[in-house]
Amino acid sequence: GSVPQAIICALEATDFEDAIRNAISIGGDSDTIAAIAGSIAEARFSIPEDLALLAWARLPAEMRRIIELFYARLA
Repeated sequence: GSVPQAIICALEATDFEDAIRNAISIGGDSDTIAAIAGSIAEARFSIPEDLALLAWARLPAEMRRIIELFYARLA
């Protein structure tokens, strides 16, 4: 299953990006495995700022607005 594979990918990683690379290299349902492994890796390592900024810049403006509202309500 995807969950055990994702856990292994995250636990064997040396940083956030390594966890994602581990997940992709498994093959199969790699997008699901990478999503789960990335969630675990974020808790362990945080997402590198340059990668987070790149992802943020690629989001549509409406999605960024919704995320900002979500974070504002949590503050």
